[in-house]
Amino acid sequence: MSNDILKIGNKEFSSRLLIGTGKYATFEETRRALEESGADIVTVAVRRVNISDRSKESLLDYIDTKKYTILPNTAGCYNVEDALRTARLGREAGLSNLVKLEVIGDEKTLFPDIIGLLEATKILVKEGFVVMPYTNDDVIMAKRLEDAGAAVVMPLGAPIGSGLGIRNPYNIKLIMEAVSVPVIVDAGVGTASDATLAMELGVDGVLMNTGVALAKDPLKMARAMKLAVESGRLAYLAGRIPKKLYASASSPIEGTIGS
Repeated sequence: MSNDILKIGNKEFSSRLLIGTGKYATFEETRRALEESGADIVTVAVRRVNISDRSKESLLDYIDTKKYTILPNTAGCYNVEDALRTARLGREAGLSNLVKLEVIGDEKTLFPDIIGLLEATKILVKEGFVVMPYTNDDVIMAKRLEDAGAAVVMPLGAPIGSGLGIRNPYNIKLIMEAVSVPVIVDAGVGTASDATLAMELGVDGVLMNTGVALAKDPLKMARAMKLAVESGRLAYLAGRIPKKLYASASSPIEGTIGS
C-alpha cells in the first residue's frame, strides 16, 4: 500500500485517515492518539488553540510539525465573515495554507450553511488557500464546490459527533461519480466498521475526531481506526464479489485450478 497515495493540492500523503485534536482528556493523550492513528494530517481548530502567545502551553506544543501536516479548521464559525477571518488567522500564524472550511448553519445539528460555504470557498480559493469544505451529502453542492476551486469535497457521513456512521452511502457514491477531486467523508464515524464501510465505498479518506477522542480507550480506538481505514481501502482496491440471491459453491467441481 506504500504507493497508494492521497494527493491534496500539491501535497501527497500515505495515510488516508485524517484525525482531529479536540475533546481529548489531556494534550498528552492527544499526542499519543495521533501516533496510534498513523495519520499524516491533523486538524486543529484555530479558534480553540493558543496561537498568539507561544510562551504558554498549547496544543501545538504536542504536535510534531515535521511529522504531521496541520490542517487548520474554522470550527465554530457560523457566518462567512468569521470563517474567512479564522482561515486567514491560521495562515498568518504559520499553520498552513490548507484549510478545512466549516460554515455552520444550525447550532443544534451543526449542519453546514451551504450557501455561505460556497461563498467562502470562492473567496479563499482566490486568496491562494487549499480549501477542503465540510458539506452535506448533496451531489449538486459537491459539484458546485469543485467548480469553485475546492481541492477536495468533504461530505458528512452523519451529524458531527453523532457516531451514527454512514447514513446515506448512496449519496456518497453519487458524489464520487460527480466530482473529480478527492472525496473525504467527514463527521459521524463512531467505530471502526463505520470507517471501513466508508473506505469500501471508494472514498479517498475519512476524517474523524469524536469517535476516537471520546472512546473509552482513545488510544486503542485510534489504532482501530488506522487499521479500519487501511482494511477498507484494500478491500475496495481488491474488488468485492457480486452479491447474489442464491448460494454458490466455494469449491466447484469444474472450471477452477486444482479442482
